[in-house]
Amino acid sequence: MERNYGHKRARRGVVDRLWRWAAASLAAERSRWLLWLPVAFGGGIATYFALWSEPPVWIAPLVLVLALAGVWWGRNRAPALLGAALVAAFASGAVVAQWRTHAVAAPVIAKRIFVDDLRGRVVQVERRADGVRLTLDRLTVSGLGAAGTPDRVRVKHSVKHTVLPQPGDRVRTRAVLLPPPEPSTPGAYDFQRRAWFERLGGVGYTVAQVSAMESSRQGGATLWLARLREATSLRIQSALPGRAGAVAAALLTGDRSGIGEADLEAMRKSGLAHLLAISGLHIGLAAGFIFFVMRLGFALVPALVLRYPIRKWAAAGALAGAFAYMLITGATVPTQRAFIMVGLVLFAILIDRTALTMRLVAWAAAVILAIAPESLLGASFQMSFAAVVSLIAAYEALAAWRASRADGFSRRTPVTRAARYIGGIALTTLIAGTATGIFAIYHFNRFAAFGLAANLLSVPITALWIMPCGLIAFLLMPFGLDHIPLAAMGWGIEAVLGVAHTVANWKGAVWLAPAMPSWGLAAAALGGLWLCVWRTKWRLAGLAGPVAALLSLAFVTPPDVLITGDARLMAVRGADGRYMLSNQRAGAFVAGGWMRRAGTDTARAWPPNGASYDGRLRCDAAGCIYRLEGQAVALVRDERVLEEDCARADAVVSLEPVRTACRGPSHVIDRFDLWREGGHALWISARGIAVRSVADERGLRPWVLNRDRLGRQN
Repeated sequence: MERNYGHKRARRGVVDRLWRWAAASLAAERSRWLLWLPVAFGGGIATYFALWSEPPVWIAPLVLVLALAGVWWGRNRAPALLGAALVAAFASGAVVAQWRTHAVAAPVIAKRIFVDDLRGRVVQVERRADGVRLTLDRLTVSGLGAAGTPDRVRVKHSVKHTVLPQPGDRVRTRAVLLPPPEPSTPGAYDFQRRAWFERLGGVGYTVAQVSAMESSRQGGATLWLARLREATSLRIQSALPGRAGAVAAALLTGDRSGIGEADLEAMRKSGLAHLLAISGLHIGLAAGFIFFVMRLGFALVPALVLRYPIRKWAAAGALAGAFAYMLITGATVPTQRAFIMVGLVLFAILIDRTALTMRLVAWAAAVILAIAPESLLGASFQMSFAAVVSLIAAYEALAAWRASRADGFSRRTPVTRAARYIGGIALTTLIAGTATGIFAIYHFNRFAAFGLAANLLSVPITALWIMPCGLIAFLLMPFGLDHIPLAAMGWGIEAVLGVAHTVANWKGAVWLAPAMPSWGLAAAALGGLWLCVWRTKWRLAGLAGPVAALLSLAFVTPPDVLITGDARLMAVRGADGRYMLSNQRAGAFVAGGWMRRAGTDTARAWPPNGASYDGRLRCDAAGCIYRLEGQAVALVRDERVLEEDCARADAVVSLEPVRTACRGPSHVIDRFDLWREGGHALWISARGIAVRSVADERGLRPWVLNRDRLGRQN
């Protein structure tokens, strides 16, 4: 009895010491408390989007009001004040996300329709190898009333045009329109949700020539910029033909449509794909180049140097130049986010504040999320802020270390400066690559193993040659002299593409990973924030988050059977982990997504008759039987064999409607189930068969079509 009492006292003593240590650490970090309010704000947004069903509109505002009352009550008690403020920020995030969801509500095409007369205004033209893709608004759709007409649709047109329509033109055509596609499998990328927030109510393709009804050069600044961007892209690719011109157009106008798939894949495999997306790197390089040139120009005039704040003048010019660059590249949400970040840095120079701090980044994130809360779910937001936050935290620590060893950094020769520049690139790439690696695995199921080497070679070329030449080309374009800097820009682009293709061909250049569970991503994000926001030793506890995220991959088991919602494609997993596809041609995009989520990039052929290579799948003209772990799944094509399969299979997947009782199997999925609930995934084990559908995963949310026809709720 006394021994047990002693153990309890010892445990209580350990708990008390840990509690006192945590309280002391929290008190020591008082200056960083404010940084957690944007984190809580993002947490409220994430929680709203993670819900299975739409919450009542009064819940989050009520919590917000109560939390604000708690802030007032605890204004003189630091712990209570912090807790209430965090709850208020969390509730604010949920309020903003729900308000935004309902504010962008617009009609959506409910089913596939043929439109004999589709009219609309062109707002975007995307050139592709097999035609163009047009985004139209101000629509008139035959067969649909005004209440059911979407705000925007996007149609693919494969017929070559002599003269392409321009943004602002009103056009007419015939087309097939469909709802924005839902995820192909539970947990896959939800384009339908993205389309909801873009007010894109339908996608499809034309079945006739696109004819211009009215060529308009009106429509406000947005369409004027779209026309300018289109003309600039064409001019760049005319002056610099080939793949270099396509990449130059992507860097200077945001138009990536001309880049070949081989070059895109090489950039992805080598870890250089970020160079093609207009991001903080490009906005920062543009602003930095303008700042440097303007400050140098002012410095050449002694009267200006002695009398005026030329540094602030240069910052103001760089801010204006970065804003213009954002507009000409399309002002997409990621580009706006990058401009806000760079703009805050330049604004800090104007008001004599530290240029880039963790607090500035935190509030920039809060502003972006308040404007577009759905951006929290995107890879672009997550990866860009992961990189920036980790870099600031790392360089804060490095600055403290350098301050303690200042004598070792006093000498600066050309050699040491070059070495420090290369070392800085290497360190920056290593930190940013490590911070964004888990997010890349979650969103893209791949990690570029040699990204450090590729970036060490390519980032200096981009920063010191490609982007300066591109900006000079912009300045000389009105005078018709842009072909000179564009040619020089092309040399740098060819060098970067050469690096990309070389690194991509190295053995083991890409590590593939299965789909990471959402809780793994959440652990990585929270752990990374804990590690970067705090400054004292307890920050190291945040390392548990990324470690847990990587370990979560060990708990992932890819589905053994997959079926699309339209019943056009099935896949079963072979003994080597690769899928066997029922159709190698139809649904290639969907099949590619299935393979990536399983952590593989190749597939095997489906045996039309007989057995597969591993004996798991046996097929005949009426269907197939897939056997694994003592379980049998019947994949039925002909309803005449349903009675037989119902008697012998543990689960039945029928591409035809099941109109009779099928009581033997534990699960019966027929054509109607696929239509109602979308794609299905089956996991097979010795304990039984687990089934999950796209509808089970997405729930009852405003962006989910056919919500009244969703099936069972798990």
